[in-house]
Amino acid sequence: MRFFVLPASLLLAVAAHAAPQQDRSDDEMARMLADKGLIGQLQQVRQTVSERTSDLVVTAIGFLGVPYRRGGNTAEAGFDCSGFVRAMYNQTVGHMLPRRAEEQAAATEKIDREQLKPGDLVFFNTMRRAFSHVGIYVGEGKFIHSPRSGAQVRVEDMNGSYWQRRFDGARRVLAGPADEVKAAAVAHSGN
Repeated sequence: MRFFVLPASLLLAVAAHAAPQQDRSDDEMARMLADKGLIGQLQQVRQTVSERTSDLVVTAIGFLGVPYRRGGNTAEAGFDCSGFVRAMYNQTVGHMLPRRAEEQAAATEKIDREQLKPGDLVFFNTMRRAFSHVGIYVGEGKFIHSPRSGAQVRVEDMNGSYWQRRFDGARRVLAGPADEVKAAAVAHSGN
């Protein structure tokens, strides 16, 4: 037993000695930010954005099985790809995207495929023209969309050969001024 206690004690002593000393000015800065409530506000805004993205994906998944309908904007009538994306963002985030897929691509920020996060938009060339199809990235290389006539809203793997060959880019929907005001109001009301 004594053979285990001695090495453990030495490891603890070395770890305690090797731990960096915290700078007093960092502590003062943290206290000042906490006193003014800024840390709480920033954390609340970050949490609100994260919850909205999660809500968006969860809401979209709730529409699995809704039939495709060209020009469709509602679950009752059915969705086409851009109508589905537009409805999900409007219902969940309160952000109104343009109606057509290529307009949605133009109204959002281009990101690299490696930067994709749940809630981002993924575009595909399915009709021999750029941005002819759109879906919502759900994570782990998968996206949800309303694919085509005769099909239903479903989740697909972007790494499948069909989608991989037609991938046309990824976009992020940025918070508009109204969205930022809402997030700030929520953060401020939390204090």
